Amino acid sequence: MKLSRRHVLHLAAGAAALRSLPGVAWAEAYPMRPVRWIVGVAPGGGTDILARLMSQWQSERLGQPFVIENRPGAGTNIATQAVVKAAPDGYTLLMIGPSSAINATLYDKLNFNFIRDIAPVASIMRTPTVMLVHPSFPAKTVPQFIAYAKANPGKVSMASAGTGTGGHLSGELFKMMTGIDMVHVPYRGMAPALTDLLAGQVQVFFGTTSGSIEYARAGKLRALAISSATRWELLPDLPAVTEFVPGYEASGWYGLGAPKNTPAEIIDKLNKEINAGLADPKIRAQLAYLGGAVLPGTPAEFGKLIADETEKWGKVIRAANIKAG
Repeated sequence: MKLSRRHVLHLAAGAAALRSLPGVAWAEAYPMRPVRWIVGVAPGGGTDILARLMSQWQSERLGQPFVIENRPGAGTNIATQAVVKAAPDGYTLLMIGPSSAINATLYDKLNFNFIRDIAPVASIMRTPTVMLVHPSFPAKTVPQFIAYAKANPGKVSMASAGTGTGGHLSGELFKMMTGIDMVHVPYRGMAPALTDLLAGQVQVFFGTTSGSIEYARAGKLRALAISSATRWELLPDLPAVTEFVPGYEASGWYGLGAPKNTPAEIIDKLNKEINAGLADPKIRAQLAYLGGAVLPGTPAEFGKLIADETEKWGKVIRAANIKAG
């Protein structure tokens, strides 16, 4: 269909008027087109599944597609860089996880400052790690593990899904707080690390609940403790590490971010919809299946969590002299 010049000018004037609306009215109209949700990992993993679950919720609630775009690589830094450079209009969002806080210290040179350049939108989920050993390992409790490691310095091998991953740093924090000496053995992902743990090639592994707890339930591995600040409601019989190592806590967490200077009205609208999803029983059940618990809150509360985690893991990385591989 060919539009007349008058019709084109009328449409342009209408668009200009819409852009000039006050912030609240602009947010009420948002979103007016599809929204990209950038995820810094490959499709199929827990983080990707979480992003797809929540983006589907937003699509249904807000009437526009929230499209997942996977940009794996460089420990999620590629995805972050893409969002930092995007227009701050609410149409490019970022899936945020522990790596966002870890990378600030792990990498010497980044083209962005995460806390400065990414605006927190909403926290979504928290996931603890599980301290697992091979059944043949001569320790059935955390105190016994610490005693054995102190009596055998450098003889306990700690597997991880890779240098600088959440599981690796959970183990390094445990080492720092207990004064034990373990040898770090990094793998290219959780699956090969678990394979060698199941085979008894390594002795201990701090793994995600969703990816590893079934091995403990089947008796193929022994779960010693959970890394959360209190006992985990999904595993109430499993003690928390902090019961034996006061103050220990190492949990994964996930949420949504946007480029800095994204209008506060849009951030608040997205936050409201995420929190509505977290209150839905079906969403809560699906997050529990992923090994996590809902983590509702305000953008400011999520920003504080990111800042606190950045400081916490920065201290561990510097103390252990960990460098990105």
